[in-house]
Amino acid sequence: SAPRCRVNKQLLDVRVLKGEPAELSCTVSKDDVTGTWFKDGLKLTNMDGIFFEKEGLVHKLIINEVEDIHAGKYRFEGGDIKTEASIFVEDPPKVDKVLLKNLTSVPTVAKAGEKVKIKIPFEGRLPVRATWLKDRMELVDDTRVRVDKTETCTMLSISSSERKDCGDYKVRLKNDSGVLEINLKLVVIDKPQPPAGPIKIVESSANDITIQWKPPKDDGGKPLQSYLVERQQVGKNDWETLGETPRSCTTFTTNKVEQDMSYYFRVRAVNAEGTSDALESDEVKAVSKASPGAPDPPEIVSASRDSITISWKAPRKTGSSRIVGYIVQKRKKGTTTWLPVNNVPTADKKLKMTNLKKGLQYEFRVAAVNAAGIGDASEPSQPVFARDSVKSPGQVQDLKVSSSDSTSVTLTWKRPEANNGSDVKGYEVEMRSSSNPNWTKCNTLPIEVTAYTVKGLQAKEIYFLRVRALNDSGPGEAAELEACIEAAPPVVPPRLLIDDTVKSFLVIKAGNTIRVNIPFEASPDPVVTWLKDGLPLPNRATINTKDGTTQLLIGAAEFTDSGIYTVELQNGLGKRETFSFQVQVTDIPQPPGPVQLEENVPNTVTVTWEPSTSEKWESNLYYTVLKRESQKGLWHMVGDLIYTNKFTFTKLIPGRDYYFRVVAKNSLGASGPSDTVQPWRIQKPKAEFQVKPQKYRGVNQNQPPRFLVPLKPHVVTTGSECHMSCAVGGHPPPKITWYKDSRDLSNDPNYFCTNNFGVCSLVVLGVTKQDEGEYKVEATNELGRAFSKASLTIKGNN
Repeated sequence: SAPRCRVNKQLLDVRVLKGEPAELSCTVSKDDVTGTWFKDGLKLTNMDGIFFEKEGLVHKLIINEVEDIHAGKYRFEGGDIKTEASIFVEDPPKVDKVLLKNLTSVPTVAKAGEKVKIKIPFEGRLPVRATWLKDRMELVDDTRVRVDKTETCTMLSISSSERKDCGDYKVRLKNDSGVLEINLKLVVIDKPQPPAGPIKIVESSANDITIQWKPPKDDGGKPLQSYLVERQQVGKNDWETLGETPRSCTTFTTNKVEQDMSYYFRVRAVNAEGTSDALESDEVKAVSKASPGAPDPPEIVSASRDSITISWKAPRKTGSSRIVGYIVQKRKKGTTTWLPVNNVPTADKKLKMTNLKKGLQYEFRVAAVNAAGIGDASEPSQPVFARDSVKSPGQVQDLKVSSSDSTSVTLTWKRPEANNGSDVKGYEVEMRSSSNPNWTKCNTLPIEVTAYTVKGLQAKEIYFLRVRALNDSGPGEAAELEACIEAAPPVVPPRLLIDDTVKSFLVIKAGNTIRVNIPFEASPDPVVTWLKDGLPLPNRATINTKDGTTQLLIGAAEFTDSGIYTVELQNGLGKRETFSFQVQVTDIPQPPGPVQLEENVPNTVTVTWEPSTSEKWESNLYYTVLKRESQKGLWHMVGDLIYTNKFTFTKLIPGRDYYFRVVAKNSLGASGPSDTVQPWRIQKPKAEFQVKPQKYRGVNQNQPPRFLVPLKPHVVTTGSECHMSCAVGGHPPPKITWYKDSRDLSNDPNYFCTNNFGVCSLVVLGVTKQDEGEYKVEATNELGRAFSKASLTIKGNN
């Protein structure tokens, strides 16, 4: 009978927005199905806007514009197949796109006191819930604010807007198909609030009054333009406009004042919407300051061990009456307490003081006195010692240039002669270029040694340099010289000079010295950085760089010193050059562990051994296997370059004893041996007596080859042994030949073949990825041939 028709792809539920197209489709297994569509159990004929299509095995129901009536469960039936799915019509709230863009991108602006109405028409499946939020809180109706909603629109009404109505509003429209959120901004503009108080009196004198205020807390939503300042004399009714200040200025000075009169001041802020209410001051009196201002700091006229004489000038502000004299105060340098020098004001502007301690350092200050009292004190004078003036030091001796390059000069000199330089406190160095007549100081603090390097000079320029000794009386006579700066050497970008003497791979015996010299050229000298495996060198390594060679030195190499070493040159212009080389620290290997023997395949011996401990640090370690056939015979190598811990020896002669030895090797030499304890022997097979059956003439017992048990496919992991076997019948006994991918394996030493009375085996020793493929065993005799095939698949051992 013909196969039944099946549904290869079922109908799937569809969710679709109202007004969008929708499609239901299913796939059946036979082309000759003519199906019928049902909606909510009723058979569909072509209704408005619904079309049916069949394309080969695919049946489709297509709706161009989905309406609410199209929602429901649809079924497709044809022959003995049936599949169902639903169309869900989504109709979330929607707002006209142009209106939406206007609302969200342009703030709604109103003047304070005006009515505000924001109306938003919407569409969508009813019921639609509309919520208005301001600053994340839902709006609640009150005497000014009201939210109205119909089935097609929502509206916010504010009867008289205020500044506090400014802010971010959100309208949330929600029905069972979704949510629409509209973010909009309302800005209400007004005249500013009054400036922030209180009004401060910055200065008040007989001639002028200066007042200060702060900007208003709210500018009314429009930038401030200016401030208006008015004044009222106490006792009068009229306010007089004094002037206005720009918005950036919050102080005002008036000189329209009369001494000893009192005033009120008021300030208003102005923006494009109008003028604020006024900020008013307390009563302010115009009076002048009675006592004098501070004089300039006094000057030191002379100093000795017995006396110090100072002088000063009158203060610029004398106060309300004339100055009658001055009070002088002193203090020891480093203390904070000022002591009076004269209790009665002195009329002179000069004073000689004698009551001083010899050798101490003093500071002085002066205050003027008038009828109102003592004025402000001056700043302190320069500090001065109470001691006889010191003779200035003599000229430094033997000034010369000890070294120079293209940007600097090093000067050396000797102290002034003993009678001229016993009290030298330090030295100062000055310089000027040949094109500049002015001397520039090179050091800020006195230099305590008799050498100094002047840096930052221009190449190929002539400079004049001078040095003076310093003591308490000041600098001595200068010693001067002329220096010509060398031309800058040509810039040579850093370059590593790698030749045959620099090896990229070094093998070092543990305990020996690692010494690597890397020559380079660069001008100026580059910054040389060494890294090991991308990190800073260990502390045991020392680097020495001079005369165009950088050297890495490690005294006694350890296994942990193996790795990639990198040397990097870099100059000030950002040019870089690097070279990397590998160091392998190694040693003669340790012997392998105990050796074991086992017979995994008949008439062979598999030698296994524990790995040498040197495998942990030596990546190029391998093993050699040797054998001898008596306890004192010569050792013969039977296996070399073995990278595993296993070796199979096949050429065994039954009845002999075999001894095995394993040695670990690397590029430096061979380890001590590891030997088998007991010899290995295969017994000689006993002769078997067979009774030959009598051949009956006339009956032919010959049979062509046939496989009693075929080969099976094998899956093994890398490195393990694989045993394939099968059973063959036939007479005379068939000749067996093994093939891999059509290649004869008879003479391949990697494969070991046996045939014991028709049980044929192939052993693959230490499988690798190359052993993967198709294997075939062929049996032939004079009556015919037979073969069996199987695959070998290799898995990685991870």
